[in-house]
Amino acid sequence: MPTQPLETLFRSEVLSMSAYHVADASNFIKLDAMENPYSWPEDIQARWLESLKTCPINRYPDPEAKTLAIALRRANSIPEQSALLLGNGSDEIIQILLMVLSADAAVLAPEPGFVMYKQVAQSLGLRYRGVPLLADSFELDMPAMRAAIAESRPALIFIAYPNNPTGNLFDADAIKEILSLAPGLVVVDEAYAPFADASFIGELGHYPNLLVMRTVSKLGLAGLRLGFLAGDAAIVEQLHKVRLPYNINSLTQITVGFALDHGEFLLEQTQTLRAERALVLQALDETPGVHAYPSAANFILFRTLNKAADDVFASLKSQGVLIKNLSPQGGLLHNCLRVTIGKPEENQAFLNALAVALK
Repeated sequence: MPTQPLETLFRSEVLSMSAYHVADASNFIKLDAMENPYSWPEDIQARWLESLKTCPINRYPDPEAKTLAIALRRANSIPEQSALLLGNGSDEIIQILLMVLSADAAVLAPEPGFVMYKQVAQSLGLRYRGVPLLADSFELDMPAMRAAIAESRPALIFIAYPNNPTGNLFDADAIKEILSLAPGLVVVDEAYAPFADASFIGELGHYPNLLVMRTVSKLGLAGLRLGFLAGDAAIVEQLHKVRLPYNINSLTQITVGFALDHGEFLLEQTQTLRAERALVLQALDETPGVHAYPSAANFILFRTLNKAADDVFASLKSQGVLIKNLSPQGGLLHNCLRVTIGKPEENQAFLNALAVALK
C-alpha cells in the first residue's frame, strides 16, 4: 500500500463509484448478457482457422486496421465521406469520446440507458445528466430533453437505438430534433442494429454533429471486442489523437474480416433469434403476473407485477437460469428483469423456470 491514503491519490469521483459487475455464469443457462448463443458451423470454423495460419502474431497489428475498415464500410453501408474510428469494443469508443471533451463538459443521455455512458463520464469528472424516459412507454420525454439541452448545453449526447435495457426504438423524428437542438455531438449507439429495421447511418451526411456507433458483439462476435464509430472526418480526426496505438489486435482484424466475408450464417442466426424473440414475447404476454415490453433488440425487458423481481431472479437462478436483474437500479426499472433471447431450448427452459418462480 502507498504511504498516502487512497483519498489523496485518487479522484473523489472514482472513489465514490462501484465497479462494473459481471455475474459468474458457470453452469447456468446464460441469458444475461445479450450474446448470440450460436457457434459457427464446422466448415466455417475450419476455413477460419486456416486463415489464421498466416497471422503474423510476432508483429504489431495494422494500427489503422485498413483492410478491416474497408470490410466494415461495405457490410454497414457507411457513406464514403464519413470517417471511421475502431475501438476495443464500444466501451473504448465511449471512453475516447468522453476523454476528448473539455474538463467541465456536460454529457447527457436518456435513462434508463446503457450504464457505461454514466460510468465513464463520472470516472472522468464530467458533468453527467440523465433525463428520465416516459414511465409508461420508455419513450423519450421530449419536453424534458429540450429543457435539459437548453440548461446543460451538453458537449455530447448519447442515444441508444434500440435502447438498452428497455429494447425499444425511440421515435426517429424525436432524435432528429435532438440533432438539430444539440450544441455539441450526438452519438446514436446502434449496438443492436442486427435485430432492428432502423438506422441513422443514412443520415450521416445530413447532420454534421451526428456520430453513429456500432459493434460486432451482438452479431455473434462478442469475444473479439470490436466496435466502430462513423462520422464527420474532422471530428473523427480528433478522436484518433487519444486512441491508443494498435488497439485492434491482429486476430480480431483477421477474424472479423473473415466473418464479414462469410456472413450469411450470421445473418441466418440473427433471423432465427428475431423469430425466437417474437415467440418469447408472445409467451410472456400470455403469462399472468408479468408485463413484457416490445423489443427491437435481442433481449426482452419485463416487469413482475405480483412478486418482487429480486425473488423471481433468485428463483430462476436456483433453477439454473441466469438473466439480468435490473430492479436494484430502481426508478423506472423497479421490479424489472431482462432476458436475452437464446436457443429455442434455452428460451423454453427460461419460460418453464419463470412459471415456477411466479407461483
